[in-house]
Amino acid sequence: MKILHVEGGAELYGGAKQVLYLIEGLAARGVESHLACRQGSDLARRAAPFAQVHSMNMRGDLDFGLVRRLGRLMDECRPDMVHLHSRIGADVMGGLAARRRGLPVVHTRRVDNPEPAWLVAAKYRLHDRVIAISEGIARVLRSEGLPADKLRVVRSAVASERYAASRDQNRCRRELGLTDDTPAIGVIAQLIERKGHRVLLDALPGLLAAHPRLKVLFFGKGPLAGALQEQIDTRGLSAQVRLMGFREDLAGLLPCLDLVVHPALMEGLGVSLLQAAAAGVPIVASAVGGIPEAVQDGVNGRLVPPSDPPRLAAAADQLLCDSALRGRLGAGGRRLVRETFSVEAMVSGNMAVYQELLRGES
Repeated sequence: MKILHVEGGAELYGGAKQVLYLIEGLAARGVESHLACRQGSDLARRAAPFAQVHSMNMRGDLDFGLVRRLGRLMDECRPDMVHLHSRIGADVMGGLAARRRGLPVVHTRRVDNPEPAWLVAAKYRLHDRVIAISEGIARVLRSEGLPADKLRVVRSAVASERYAASRDQNRCRRELGLTDDTPAIGVIAQLIERKGHRVLLDALPGLLAAHPRLKVLFFGKGPLAGALQEQIDTRGLSAQVRLMGFREDLAGLLPCLDLVVHPALMEGLGVSLLQAAAAGVPIVASAVGGIPEAVQDGVNGRLVPPSDPPRLAAAADQLLCDSALRGRLGAGGRRLVRETFSVEAMVSGNMAVYQELLRGES
């Protein structure tokens, strides 16, 4: 079996990391993978041991030349199937290129933002199967008219053993500038509007009144960095809230945190939530999209309504005040990831979709 994967993301964030997990798992099963990805991306470098990498220009949703470039690649490597992993033009342009060559096409949908019914009818006609990474995304797609026989659910995964390894917490807290008695909250998300960082900033006055030594660390980068820093400074929170940038060493840093907060307004699933759960860190998150699959209330965290700073503050306060509860929820997160979000299960789920298509099942 030979699969051409297409991923247009520039950074090794959640979606691109899932592609890396998948390609590595497929290689272990004897599947030949080719990867079309953006020039200079971290994914190109990291995937090289497991796939033949084809770096190319990918300029976004209106990059019509991508149809031609991907088409040439398909003619060259002659895959059995094309798997389109991202938007950024790949979902449409890759679909057009594959359709012209009569190749089966799988598209993985990782976001839960709504699309108009006309676009769903037009775009997904290019795809033989659409894989949703959560039931939350699948619900959105069904409500927009995607035929049920085209839709499959294969949840995202996390390499749990990497995050579950024991760490020197004192050392990593020192690296982050935290003392032993400093409670710490982490937010692990791109700095974009839909991740809801501002909701947590609105919740902070009450939290800081109850926990004056509290530190909040925003891990990630994005276009809102400047605006968030300005808001932090204007509110006089620069001593309590820090922008940490994108970190590749999260596995070592997560155990330093008492709590991960994810106040997203929209979310397909949330790979950072799976990472936190695997590391045994309890979570407070918005009950939107696929998040309730990654954060089960009372199992590995607390769920709150989106855009509700008082409820967010109350849930975070409850966990910061109760170390025994944090311990139980942390252990629950480790179990949840092992049982539901393993890399092996994700690779098997994708393989089942490939085999179904190659058998010609409608």
